[in-house]
Amino acid sequence: MTSTPHNFTIESCIDLLDASPSSFHAVAEFGQRLLDAGATELSLGDEWNSTSVDGFRFIRRDGALIAWKTPSTSQAAPDMLLVGAHTDSPCFKLKPSPDIYQHGWNQLSVEVYGGILNNSWLDRDLGLAGRVVSASGETALIRTDAIARIPQLAIHLDRGVNDGLRLDPQTHLTPIWGLNEPSRSVVEHLRDISGLDSVAWWDISLFDTQPAARLGANRELLASGRLDNLVSCWAAVTALCATSPSEQLQVIVLNDHEEVGSASATGAGGPTLEQVLTRIVAARGGTNADLARALSQSMCISADNAHALHPNYPDRHDHSHAPVVNKGPAIKVNVNQRYATSSISAQRYAALCEAAGLQTQVFSSRNNIPCGSTIGPITATRLGIDTIDVGVPQLSMHSARELCGVDDPITLAQSFIACWS
Repeated sequence: MTSTPHNFTIESCIDLLDASPSSFHAVAEFGQRLLDAGATELSLGDEWNSTSVDGFRFIRRDGALIAWKTPSTSQAAPDMLLVGAHTDSPCFKLKPSPDIYQHGWNQLSVEVYGGILNNSWLDRDLGLAGRVVSASGETALIRTDAIARIPQLAIHLDRGVNDGLRLDPQTHLTPIWGLNEPSRSVVEHLRDISGLDSVAWWDISLFDTQPAARLGANRELLASGRLDNLVSCWAAVTALCATSPSEQLQVIVLNDHEEVGSASATGAGGPTLEQVLTRIVAARGGTNADLARALSQSMCISADNAHALHPNYPDRHDHSHAPVVNKGPAIKVNVNQRYATSSISAQRYAALCEAAGLQTQVFSSRNNIPCGSTIGPITATRLGIDTIDVGVPQLSMHSARELCGVDDPITLAQSFIACWS
């Protein structure tokens, strides 16, 4: 059985979830945890050499982070095992002109980010979190306490609501944050709490301010916002901090913008990961050909949560491939390449987990209910690397508040160590 380091606790994961209301906050928190574990931060704008890239290193770019441990071997382009996840979650984001005053209410103009479950955001105490930029280009992270709410229409004014709720995201999902025209605008409020002399632009998300919590008679369940996909990010960072260097280049990549297609500089469809790997190999004396050779013999584990068997909707699952919570991470399979798992990568991951005494399961969707996708196929396409998609089983995916088991995130982290070892 793989040993459990002291920081492999669900409380550590809960602390991360509560500290990360936006992808920018998540990267800040993970960066601090890496620093505390002895890692050194590099800048993408600096020259890199063998001394600077060797050891335990990481880079940050906006809402994305890449970290690695180099092997003791002097080989310029060693074989690699990458673990990938994403820092973003579906939510609302402030529009460029965020103030709305109508019918005596002060509201926020927001845009839907990703595939949210609309109704899950109703009647929740919402905060604002993210990055603000001053007129001179200075940046700051901000986070408020509960400041807004999307109130549902009373049943007395919609007698048929329980027969089917339909929400127009433009007209029905506009948050309230005050009465009448306020003495200061949203932008002025952001400026006041940021400490900047001005706020010209922003990347601000709304988030449910209710903290993560353990549920169940035996506290075997975890409820929180942003489980998809911060539990995978937590597992990746925690495992990398705990693992010992091996003959492989051990890499984690936490991408942003997965929920909207990954097509950005910091998304899996962007060049940042490939550029970092190229620069590591070059700094160690290797060539692009050396990198291509290494990638052909390497593997990527794409970690993103899976759909657990839902007891109230069993007809939505293929029961031969329906994972349950607290029985280990699910290997995700889709022949149409929505997941990148191959028979080779599945065998390798499952065998390494079995050797470490770790349970795994299998997820495959029904033929009449197409599955989503992950960074796995994108990373495999960009790098030409053999890839497997795995994930913690959960309920309420893309809800403002999701549910998983407390054991599976820890098992997922242990599986990464087993593969790196």
